[in-house]
Order: sequence, then structure tokens, then C-alpha cells
Amino acid sequence: MSLQELSAKLQSCTACRLYAGRKTVVFGEGDPRAKLMFVGEGPGATEDEMGRPFVGAAGKLLDKIIEAGGWKREEVYIANVVKCRPPANRVPAADEMEVCLPNLLRQIELIQPKLLVCLGATASQGLIDPAAKITKIRGDWVEKYGIRIMPTYHPAALLRDPSRKRDVWEDIKKVRAAYLEL
Repeated sequence: MSLQELSAKLQSCTACRLYAGRKTVVFGEGDPRAKLMFVGEGPGATEDEMGRPFVGAAGKLLDKIIEAGGWKREEVYIANVVKCRPPANRVPAADEMEVCLPNLLRQIELIQPKLLVCLGATASQGLIDPAAKITKIRGDWVEKYGIRIMPTYHPAALLRDPSRKRDVWEDIKKVRAAYLEL
């Protein structure tokens, strides 16, 4: 199954309760052969409206982070653990993540990134360890799925607490160094 076929299949997904409140499935976007992938938790209101990941305030900050790392948004791939917006932008429930995680893993399998950045606790818990605490694991490489994964803070967390921007910059410098070695 190709990325396009997976995306088309998910447009009618009703596997968890999140489908009931969505306007659109936010599948992901970017270079389908990207060496670098960013994964967040789930779409917010703006993303649900536009059908694109990370296009709201946190997305604008993610764009700046990507550019600061020396990449263009078009050359990376951006996705979320869940593809439908949780009500009131709440954190996706464990069962919602569990249902949607195979879709993300299939995306990862199709894209075959060499490096992946988990944006925040939810993405880190979904992809690395359900018990992961972002404050404890951020900044340290994790090897899983044959990919080097860097957990860091979600851009929305940086909007709430700008003092964490320095930590994310340090993490992105590590990702850039690893990227240049590819």
C-alpha cells in the first residue's frame, strides 16, 4: 500500500471515537522519501479545518525550528500519532492512540526516514514508551524501528514556556549533526 492509498483509506476511518468530531483526517505531508520526519500528537482546530498538520500557531513555530535546523518544510515529512482532532484539543486517550498507531507506523515504514523527531510527550509515549516522561528523555537519542529518534518538546509547549526553546535548539543541533552524517 502506498502513502496515497493509506491516506485515501483513512479518510473514511471510524476505528475510534475521534472520527465523530473531525472535519477532516489530517494524514501528514512532506517529502515521501524524507530522511527526517517530525511526529506530533494530533491535529488541532486549524489543522482539522485545513487538513494539514502543524499549520496553526505551533506549526508556525515548527516551521521556524525546521528552518533553523537548515531544512525546508517540503524536504521533511510531518505527521501525528492520531489523524483526527481530539475534542477541545485534549490529549489523545491511550485507546485512541493504540488504534491509530499502526497507521503512523505504516507511514514510517513507507517513508523510511533515517531520523525522527518526536514532538512532545504524546508522540514520545506513542512511539518510544507509554511511560516516557518528556522532561527525562528529551535530548537523548533512542533507537527503535531501525530509526534514530530524538524526543523534544512540542512547539505548543514552547509557546506556553519560551524558556524551553534553548533545549529544543540543542536537540535540533544534534539532529542536524546526525542528518549531515547520513
